[in-house]
Amino acid sequence: MLSKCKMSENVNDGDFFFFFCSSRIPGDWSRVGRVDPTQELELTFALKQQNIDLLEKILLLVSDPDSPQYGKHLSLQEVADLVRPSELTQKLVRGWLQSHGITNCSTVHTRDFLQCSMTSAVAETLLPGSRFYRYVREGQSVIRSSAPYSVHSEVQQHLDFVGGLHRLPPKGPSVSTEQQSSKAGFHLGVTPSILRERYNLTSHDVGSAENNSQAVAQFLEQYYHPADLAEFMGMFGGSFEHLSQVDKVIGTQGAGKAGLEASLDVEYIMSTGANISTWFFTNPGRHESQEPFLQWMVLLSNMSDLPWVHTISYGDDEDSLSTSYMMRINAEFMKAGVRGISLLFASGDSGAGCRHMGKGQNCFRPSFPASSPYVTTVGGTSFKNPFKVTYEVTDYISGGGFSNVFEMPDYQVTAVKKYLQTAAADLPPQAYFNVSGRAYPDIAALSDNYWVVSNRVPIPWVSGTSASTPVVGGMLSLINDQRLLKGLPTLGFLNPRLYKLQGRALFDVTEGCHLSCLDEQVQGKGFCAAPSWDPVTGWGTPDFASLQGFLSE
Repeated sequence: MLSKCKMSENVNDGDFFFFFCSSRIPGDWSRVGRVDPTQELELTFALKQQNIDLLEKILLLVSDPDSPQYGKHLSLQEVADLVRPSELTQKLVRGWLQSHGITNCSTVHTRDFLQCSMTSAVAETLLPGSRFYRYVREGQSVIRSSAPYSVHSEVQQHLDFVGGLHRLPPKGPSVSTEQQSSKAGFHLGVTPSILRERYNLTSHDVGSAENNSQAVAQFLEQYYHPADLAEFMGMFGGSFEHLSQVDKVIGTQGAGKAGLEASLDVEYIMSTGANISTWFFTNPGRHESQEPFLQWMVLLSNMSDLPWVHTISYGDDEDSLSTSYMMRINAEFMKAGVRGISLLFASGDSGAGCRHMGKGQNCFRPSFPASSPYVTTVGGTSFKNPFKVTYEVTDYISGGGFSNVFEMPDYQVTAVKKYLQTAAADLPPQAYFNVSGRAYPDIAALSDNYWVVSNRVPIPWVSGTSASTPVVGGMLSLINDQRLLKGLPTLGFLNPRLYKLQGRALFDVTEGCHLSCLDEQVQGKGFCAAPSWDPVTGWGTPDFASLQGFLSE
């Protein structure tokens, strides 16, 4: 482990193996009391998979354009045959659960997750140390255990983690609205037509392949309203062919108000990736004990027919998650990538972040899954002149930096080392970041001053990397469209091919810095944009016409 900022640890104590997963309860959650012993819970058991090293090797081969294996993606069945837990693992874990009277379990096609129902009393017996409480925030209620839990030592080597105990949903990305004055003759905010002008998409750049699809995923009680989407397309989609309805909703849409985040995501992936079938994953969770992000990952392991591009605006601090949890989630990302699926995550809206270590010492705070080596992470930019379609500069909120957990992947070593050398004079002190960690973001797009329709109201000046991510996702969907029409495989995991472009077909962003710790040493300044790749805007923003030329062959 590469961490400068200490992570969770696992400890063997005789017959039991303690998982010291983070029990940090965010301050915006309030604990209201122990749950009744008869309270029904649903916990997720992540069984140890086989052949993860081989899975990674296959992913890199099918994602490398110089490999003869490029584009030879696997089916869900082939992935299942590769990673399925051993018979011994399945037998021991099921036997352990059954010995506690737990029989109401469901699994997935790959057999590496078990989701089981039980009472809280049974759960606390099964997992010594756990104590389940109800927590509330802004009308949302979840059940979690804030204490480290343990499993019997005979079982621990067959489990990666148990989901539904510790992780509370973080606050959504800080999508913000900020009113600004307009000037005659200048544009009044980012709309689909402004994006098409800046990124060189014509009115003819719309989808037409029948077997193409894209998706957005929401985990934080966020819903969209079909009427908002129709109104948005009526207002802003007149210059290009488009769809005005989501084709498929996976999960249950809530009956409350539309969320600004959900409205933003679906409106901009469908106006950039125009005329392409779109799915909306919404995960409110059937039980208060479920973890919505984990539920989405389980779904990906159980569906043979999935959209080719998924954009997700979700993240948590690396140091709030156990390493075993993140490593397993990485394996799930690899499972998606080898199937030809592209996963795009927002880089976050906290710049380099800041973790207070005590005694006046701080370090930057990377975010996961943005820091995963197996996803494409999208940062944010602003127009130099917010009222004109000009060149772009750094959006100061754009998340970026270096992982404290994951090593720098080979595909980015050359680019990142070049940045560290050329920007050496302007770098923050090395005590603040892990110079050998996975660096992100990989790419960026405008993240400032968007128009969104939510609850039938047009809202201006919406900002956040939650905006840039579906925009990039929509463009990748259009490129997939051209590839599918030519009989070529989908892009899948983009990063190895993206880094081999070395900035070609991208608008380099070289101005501006993002925010970080407010202390005497760095004074709120994180990393700064620089020529070629940098940890604020990645390789820059897409020149779609050129990018499609490079990636659709």
